Amino acid sequence: MTTAVTRPAGLPKRGLPRGRPGIWLVWACVAFFLVNLFALILSVVVNSFGTKWFAGWLPQGFTSTWYSDAWDEFALGEVLTVTLEITLVVVALALLIGVPAGYALARRDFPGKRIVMFLLLLPVLLPPITYGIPLATVLYKVHLAGTMTGVVAANLVPALPFVILVMTPFVEQIDTNVESAARMCGARTRQVFTRVLVPLLLPGILAAGILVLVRTVAMFELTFLVADADSQTLIVALYSAAFTPGIRAAQAIDAMAVIYMALSAVLLIIALMFVNPTQIVAQVRETPAE
Repeated sequence: MTTAVTRPAGLPKRGLPRGRPGIWLVWACVAFFLVNLFALILSVVVNSFGTKWFAGWLPQGFTSTWYSDAWDEFALGEVLTVTLEITLVVVALALLIGVPAGYALARRDFPGKRIVMFLLLLPVLLPPITYGIPLATVLYKVHLAGTMTGVVAANLVPALPFVILVMTPFVEQIDTNVESAARMCGARTRQVFTRVLVPLLLPGILAAGILVLVRTVAMFELTFLVADADSQTLIVALYSAAFTPGIRAAQAIDAMAVIYMALSAVLLIIALMFVNPTQIVAQVRETPAE
């Protein structure tokens, strides 16, 4: 004998939401944006393999020689080497300075702390071109522009505050009793930081380092303002190939763009493997009820 199951009063019926056209409009706009974005990327990828493409949905033929031509014409081997060197130096210096600075901001209260936090937010929030021109002027006056040192210094301006802002909530999530216990066992401040805090902060350090790596590879404005032909990164070389005067094959430029997109995609995938976006948000400390 079967018994009928009645739905409790007040519970909504399962199924797709009805009578809410605003939600469908939002999803339609998101789908339209994604379709256009995918179409733009796909057109670049297809054109990088095409021979001639003047009419129709597809090129008249396909070839992979444009990649070897772009590699030789734009000296991508040297450009990628310079990009890697500059990026690694920026990441190393940003972590070396930013991790202790983030610890100091998380553990110490001092007059003007909010002003310091606000100043650190400015290079991250403002468009790089707003402070890039005065920064480039200063670097030219001290004869650092046109060198790898100048490019590293320019990229450190937004990278260092970014590391500090990312590391601060990670430090705040570590209980101060851990440091107190280590000091009670005879550990000095340097030992507490290197042997206790750094292993606990390793996820945050990896997150900050990989995010700075992605930002530095994609940083066009600051690098363009201070770099020369021997110190330009891949993004600057791509823009130069596309917009400087001269006759260049569009397929070779698109092949170079595909290489840049592949590099950025690989870095983004690696970043998502280590970065949980919720960890970047400061953890709200609950106060016990009195």
